[in-house]
Amino acid sequence: MRFIILFMIFTFSAGLSHAQKEKKRVRQGNNDFEEGNFQEAEKEYRKALMEKPGYEKGTFNLGDAMYEQENYEESNKLFTEVIERSTNADQKSAAYYNLGNTFMKENKFEESIDAYKNSLRLSPNDENTKYNLEYARKKLIEQQQQQQQQNQDQNKDQDKEDKKDQDKKDQDKKGDNKKDQDKKDQENDKKDQDKENQDKKDQNKGDEKKDQQKQQPQQISKQDAQRMLDALQNDEKKTLQELQKQKAKAAKGKKSDIDW
Repeated sequence: MRFIILFMIFTFSAGLSHAQKEKKRVRQGNNDFEEGNFQEAEKEYRKALMEKPGYEKGTFNLGDAMYEQENYEESNKLFTEVIERSTNADQKSAAYYNLGNTFMKENKFEESIDAYKNSLRLSPNDENTKYNLEYARKKLIEQQQQQQQQNQDQNKDQDKEDKKDQDKKDQDKKGDNKKDQDKKDQENDKKDQDKENQDKKDQNKGDEKKDQQKQQPQQISKQDAQRMLDALQNDEKKTLQELQKQKAKAAKGKKSDIDW
């Protein structure tokens, strides 16, 4: 029994000495923190956690030291660890509050609002948390309005670019149409010129053919020649007969010029 008792007493004494070391590290870290020596404070808090892994006060204060060094990712991780492990309402509420501040620094206003709300559920009368919650809501509205304005500006810029592209396409199309029309006009002019030249050639050939026909004596058949000869002879006979009649008539109608 004495051995067991002594062991128990020895174990208790060793545990008390171990607890004093980690608390001493945290107190030294707090002094460095108050003096603004955040890197030195970080070192002491980490030593305290080496003495007692998972020590909530050491984890919480280390989160503060990382926050002051603008290492928000590590700070976020440490406060989240305290929230998950702590059973103390005040300590958990403070961890949510600091987590909200970390999100604020990262411009994550929606996450910040949720953290402040969780803090107020545990400490409903905390004025600092209420103030920060309203501030986060205001910043979220501003962020949304700014994003909306940026989207509108981007849409306007995109519309301008689209209009420029469309105008360029229309201009290119107009130029292509003009080129096509000019080409068609040139082709039509060439066709007209070719037709005009062909007509002239055809006309010249026709004139040459007429000249050739004029130059060449007309060929007639023997029968046509005989008929023409007979017609000429008949015309001569008729002419002679007509002349004889006129002479006879003139002789019959002639008066004497002698005065009886």
